[in-house]
Amino acid sequence: MNTHSVTIYSTQTCPYCVMAKNFFKTKGIAFNDIDVSRDMSAADEMVRKSGQMGVPVVEIDSEIIVGFQPDAFEELLS
Repeated sequence: MNTHSVTIYSTQTCPYCVMAKNFFKTKGIAFNDIDVSRDMSAADEMVRKSGQMGVPVVEIDSEIIVGFQPDAFEELLS
């Protein structure tokens, strides 16, 4: 059972965002996908949380990971 809260701040044109989403899909972990190119308040929230303007920004249980980092994802999910 997935007890983790996962949010992915992404854009439709970002290949690393697709890779991050596929990672969680293959693990059977539900996530909230926020397209920051369409939601400026979400983009502001992402920058405030991560200090970064690049995507993906992945939030797992309030921990922030910038970029596609499957090893870091695994560590937080274990």
